[in-house]
Amino acid sequence: MAKQKGGEIVVGLDIGTTKICAIVGELTENGIDIIGIGSHPSKGLRKGVVVNIEATVASIRRAVEEAELMAGCEITTVYTGIAGGHIKGFNSQGIVAVKDKEVREADITRVIDAAKAVAIPMDREVIHVLPQEFIIDDQGGIKEPLGMAGVRLEAKVHIVTGAVSSAQNIVKCANRTGLNVADIVLQPLASSEAVLGEDEKELGVCLVDIGGGTTDIAIFSGGSIAHTAVIALGGNNLTSDIAIGLRTPAHEAERIKQRYGCAMASMVDKEETIEVPSVGGRQPRVIGRQILCEILEPRVEEIFQLVHREIQKCGFEDLLASGVVITGGSTLLAGMPELAEEVLGLPVRRGMPRGIGGLVDVVKSPMYATGVGLVVYGARHTDRRLFRIREDNVYRKVRGRMREWLEEIF
Repeated sequence: MAKQKGGEIVVGLDIGTTKICAIVGELTENGIDIIGIGSHPSKGLRKGVVVNIEATVASIRRAVEEAELMAGCEITTVYTGIAGGHIKGFNSQGIVAVKDKEVREADITRVIDAAKAVAIPMDREVIHVLPQEFIIDDQGGIKEPLGMAGVRLEAKVHIVTGAVSSAQNIVKCANRTGLNVADIVLQPLASSEAVLGEDEKELGVCLVDIGGGTTDIAIFSGGSIAHTAVIALGGNNLTSDIAIGLRTPAHEAERIKQRYGCAMASMVDKEETIEVPSVGGRQPRVIGRQILCEILEPRVEEIFQLVHREIQKCGFEDLLASGVVITGGSTLLAGMPELAEEVLGLPVRRGMPRGIGGLVDVVKSPMYATGVGLVVYGARHTDRRLFRIREDNVYRKVRGRMREWLEEIF
């Protein structure tokens, strides 16, 4: 990590389908201050998965340079997100005997290892093992078992797996720009760090992160994660629907969606009109804004119906007392929370990054939820470095290790 102004720097790199965003956070006594942000359109991804390494590397480089310039520091290590249809989450549990009738750190490690000892195909790897609760001698609901007395320790965990190649491609793209990847984080998990409160997670909440290529779902209950899923639909589907329905170029369709789009046609004045550029040099046309909204509404409805099916599938429909929080760039579309409430039958709010300082006004948008969340996640896990690609000073490390050995022997 870079050091600057006396505080440690944590960088979140959100490699998305529509934009690549680097957010620099400085750890202070009061929490996290956002001191730099860089964003660049993403060209090399489709549905959250890298399909063109060169284009992705170029976009990452531009976003990181912009963030470095604003923050006034050099970025060497980043926390990056992962999404895509290949992500699968499932629950598992493990049981071990407690050695000295008191739960030690080693027992917790052993029980989590036992819980994640499940058959996983060769082409997949474990991204996260998230403890939900611990059970000591049939006493459940324990969050922190360290130091407790008992003879049998049981752990319930949520395991998230992804395609090995997708994770490797993300690390490769970051390495090609000269960055180390400290950890790869599931995107809805990162977003939840930025937009959800502890009380919401305790009561039960469903986070729906609607990005450009994918819609990521994370369901929390009793303070821990209970279910994760990824739906391969997102804001780009809305844009292509407009492009086909109104026969207009894709970049114009994106502009029309952002400026005039609304998820509920009933919220739009019937008299309102918009100008739509045509393709192939034809004259632009003027159409009613309601026609545009009638194109968008069925697709947004479909996304929320798939979310509803996912909530029903895992049996948490009646346990979401806090309702649903929608975040991600696509949720800036007018009328989205209202349509979501109608489809899901639950209270819905837009999730903005919160609990941070610094450039709050710049990042206070659903589109930066994952980037800010990666910084918060990184600040919480600075001691754990999983994807160490390059070691800064190997000689010093080896010398230190040798000294430890010699001290142990003599």
